[in-house]
Amino acid sequence: MEKYLLSCESPVDLSYSYVNERGISVINYYYLIDGEPHIDDMGKDPNSLNKFYQFLKEGKLPSTSQVNEFQYEEYFRNLLKQGHNVLHIAFGSGMTQSVNQAYLAAETVRKEFPNQDLIIIDSVCSSSGYGMLVDDAYDLMQEGKDIKEIVSWIEENKTKIQHQFYSTDLKYLKRGGRVSGPAATVGSILHVCPLMRLNYAGRIIAYSKVIGKKKAIKSIVDEMEAHAENGLNYAGKVFISNSNCLADAEMCKQEILKRFPNVKDVKIFDIGTVIASHTGPGTVALFFHGDERIK
Repeated sequence: MEKYLLSCESPVDLSYSYVNERGISVINYYYLIDGEPHIDDMGKDPNSLNKFYQFLKEGKLPSTSQVNEFQYEEYFRNLLKQGHNVLHIAFGSGMTQSVNQAYLAAETVRKEFPNQDLIIIDSVCSSSGYGMLVDDAYDLMQEGKDIKEIVSWIEENKTKIQHQFYSTDLKYLKRGGRVSGPAATVGSILHVCPLMRLNYAGRIIAYSKVIGKKKAIKSIVDEMEAHAENGLNYAGKVFISNSNCLADAEMCKQEILKRFPNVKDVKIFDIGTVIASHTGPGTVALFFHGDERIK
């Protein structure tokens, strides 16, 4: 059985140490402050997130750019030069069009390495939900599954990774067009937390709102109860990501452990700088295996 190198992109929102220990290759995105690029390094530099949030405190607004075809070509070429067959799981197309650049780059690079395999999959996931899909692929590789089985499993299950989240800082959602200016102003004063999910296509859908973080946490765990495999008997993976609000993520974790007796471990990760550029601080996101996401 041919071995494959597993590859992904930095908005996977797993820690650098987590992917490094598993030998997962990563292509990094960048965020821009005043036109200057800063790497989305997944916490490789322990001060990178602190630096990012300091920019926000200073009133500097970050922007992000997608990985281009040339960058993907260079990245894929380097992996194939090392003799690898590559399974690359891309950041979801509901969040960025980068995956289209990856497809184009792969077409070019495959011609240079006709005896090696380069597979590109659109995750249609985001943040640590995307990370969960990559982690699942890693587990299947460790179990000795062949590549056709792994690809088939990913395609069948990627839209069953539930993404449930809320945000407390509406300024960034306003910038992204998720809420109107007046709604953002009123919402911030009243501590309104919009509740959001990813749909089948990997796009953000705001479906409700509550007052206060405690109600928001209860609401997304309620959604887990409604959508997780086997409901309250769920025994699968649970990932939580957060943007500079670890205490809230811990509160969410405790609520899950209290309600789901078969869940033995809940992993908490930082939302990286690229996704946090769009959410701002104060976002908690919950990911688990469940039913098919709504279309």
